[in-house]
Amino acid sequence: MSRRVKYKSILIEEKNMDSEHTPKKAHTVGELKGKIAHVGAVLTASFNVDGRLFFTGGEDRVIRFWDSRNGSPVAHFDGHEGEVRDVCVTRDDTKMSSCGGDGQILYWDLSTQRTVRKFGGHNDGVNAVKFNEFASVIVSADSSVHIWDSRSHSIEPIQTFNTFKESVTSIGLRRTEMIAASVDGSVQKFDFRTNKRLSYNVGPPVKCMYMASTHDEFALTSGLDSTLKLLAMETSSVRTIQRYRGHTCESHKVGCCFTNEETCVVGGSEDGNIFIWDVLRSRPFEQFRAHSSVVTSVDYHPKEDCLVSASADGTVALWKK
Repeated sequence: MSRRVKYKSILIEEKNMDSEHTPKKAHTVGELKGKIAHVGAVLTASFNVDGRLFFTGGEDRVIRFWDSRNGSPVAHFDGHEGEVRDVCVTRDDTKMSSCGGDGQILYWDLSTQRTVRKFGGHNDGVNAVKFNEFASVIVSADSSVHIWDSRSHSIEPIQTFNTFKESVTSIGLRRTEMIAASVDGSVQKFDFRTNKRLSYNVGPPVKCMYMASTHDEFALTSGLDSTLKLLAMETSSVRTIQRYRGHTCESHKVGCCFTNEETCVVGGSEDGNIFIWDVLRSRPFEQFRAHSSVVTSVDYHPKEDCLVSASADGTVALWKK
């Protein structure tokens, strides 16, 4: 992605975009069962592995699938009794896991659109859920991290980590390691082979973490000091190698991600703007008005110059060159 790129949006809801840096809107996405995007805040938005679909979840307790070519609705899933905070789909698009404020992890069969199993071992609302590479385990987090065997019929976790002082907001998996970020200001790395744990104090509460996919030794965190931090996840240490500022993040979770070539960093803001930084520079080279409220989640298309964003204002937007 080059500098000064302008994007146009395919937006769920009509808006007046008045900034000179704001991409022009293409058209309005159709409604799904009489509802526009989500009722209440949208808390998560992400693409599947090939970028054909993206999925969203929010305060209305519904998971929605959308066609990334035009933003049209594809499917919806009801099952949670609280807000949906995170959604993860397997690489072959056959299974899905989701979590939320009801403390449940739902394991879905996407061919039947029904739940296969419910895992309920958490004491609080669950903030994050991930499959490993082979979809053999599901990892979920509230103030602790649980690992579940998705292929057995057991509803008990096969492993639990209770090393965090406060809620875990994000988790990432790479090869034989798990990385988790917490409101206690720590990023902790666990090696499953050696059973070793490495803890790094980022500082302020971490509300979001995004793992690089190609260069998976790097992670991006969003903290309540209005700073994104680029972390190098080394074998025996974790260190901050770059900081990105310009956005506002003081009390809410705002989303962050890398572009698909991992040369730029994208971050939301509490004022509804989206900021884009060169990975090597601390000041943004682009910003535009995306939503009328907090940008809670952002994700970049794995192959194209396309970004999805979600907001507390109930809207979801696709941004394309």
